[in-house]
Amino acid sequence: MAQRLALRRFLSISPQKLCVPPVSILSKVSAAPCYPRSLVPLTQITVPASIRTFSTTPVCRATFNIQDGSDFQDRVVNSQKPVVVDFHAQWCGPCKILGPRLEKMVAKQQGKVLMAKVDIDDHTDLAIEYEVSAVPTVLAMKNGDVVDKFVGIKDEDQLEAFLKKLIGA
Repeated sequence: MAQRLALRRFLSISPQKLCVPPVSILSKVSAAPCYPRSLVPLTQITVPASIRTFSTTPVCRATFNIQDGSDFQDRVVNSQKPVVVDFHAQWCGPCKILGPRLEKMVAKQQGKVLMAKVDIDDHTDLAIEYEVSAVPTVLAMKNGDVVDKFVGIKDEDQLEAFLKKLIGA
């Protein structure tokens, strides 16, 4: 979302605004010749190193949505890192509270653990396979095996203890 907004702002800047160097640069070069903007092609303008750039390459995220059974197999069961699997539903009130709280706690682990989100309405086969009888159900998986599990909502301290136990810290 933030990248879209930044890209939209960048694309809304007209080429004429890009041609005008900042005042601080003009003050350093007092004898800079002045040319009408129409005579100076954009290729001849040098951009100072102090201007920040941004990248639109995808960032490896610790949280991801499962698309299908093979995606679950590839990203969760075959994962080298421990994975927290959040079985949730769109209509589930406690899931809407637990989901963001769990994502925040996983992000604090700085890549030591991943989080997979599985919508039980879209992936009933996975819910049946992992014996999910109520939502939210959270599984802790390591090397393809379920090592811990809880059902229901937890506070941040309990979630942190759950993650530390999974990581082994």
